[in-house]
Amino acid sequence: MKKLTTILFLFFTILIVAQNPWTKDKGDLFINLSYTTISDYSELFGYPDYTISGSITDQTYQIYGEYGFTNKTSFVFNIPFKSIDNKEIVNPCLVAPCPESSNEKSSFGNVSLGIKHQLYNKGWVVAAQLISEINTGSYDENTGIRTGYDAFTFTPQLLAGKSFGKTFFQSQIGFDIKTNNYSNNFKIGGEFGGKVSKNIWLIGYIDVVKSFEDGNVNLPSNNLLTGLYINNQEYGAYGLKGILQFYDIGITAGFGSAFFGNNVPKKAAFSFGIFNTF
Repeated sequence: MKKLTTILFLFFTILIVAQNPWTKDKGDLFINLSYTTISDYSELFGYPDYTISGSITDQTYQIYGEYGFTNKTSFVFNIPFKSIDNKEIVNPCLVAPCPESSNEKSSFGNVSLGIKHQLYNKGWVVAAQLISEINTGSYDENTGIRTGYDAFTFTPQLLAGKSFGKTFFQSQIGFDIKTNNYSNNFKIGGEFGGKVSKNIWLIGYIDVVKSFEDGNVNLPSNNLLTGLYINNQEYGAYGLKGILQFYDIGITAGFGSAFFGNNVPKKAAFSFGIFNTF
């Protein structure tokens, strides 16, 4: 069960914090270092789909961790560092006089901190989680590149899961409550995975985020042209993750795409990572 719990702490996407109900033992620390990329995209999902100005490559270097305060309560954190390049932009400087500018921006994304508490553990495991996403992203007015939402986000969730020997299932449901006149979101998703050999696991997942469209944040026109962290982003995502594990150390790889969306890239994301439990 300890090895299964370690595996379940992995999460593959660009907005990623823990989505499982298992908590760390008191004093244990889990760390996952990962890299995610969405390369050379110029089309976004929408109603209808639309193209953006330029061709964007979005890279995320991320540290995710979880520490056990008690056997039932864990502190979780996620620190993303973004590197976003907008190639082939028509005119990165839209105002005069034109300062020196670059089509690439590297900065922190929205750092996340939170608490997860286990409520029930008899066959099924149920937990409540509250994640606070801090307004630590930045924005370049000349290129329209934004590395995170210009808002604080509070995400309460109910998590449930169960182990079936060599397989497991987990699910989550909750809300994104955003400040600064961004729309709030409804979230639901689940994962199913299994052990296919002594050291290899395969996990499939589905995540759905739907906007309530109840916000009217006023974003710069350059930001709207790139579609980076704008309002009413939503998606139905699916993907597959593979894990190669040796005791408490492991390597992960996966991909994710979407079957519907709004204001998000119409391009698959690929992720690689390494994790350890101390």
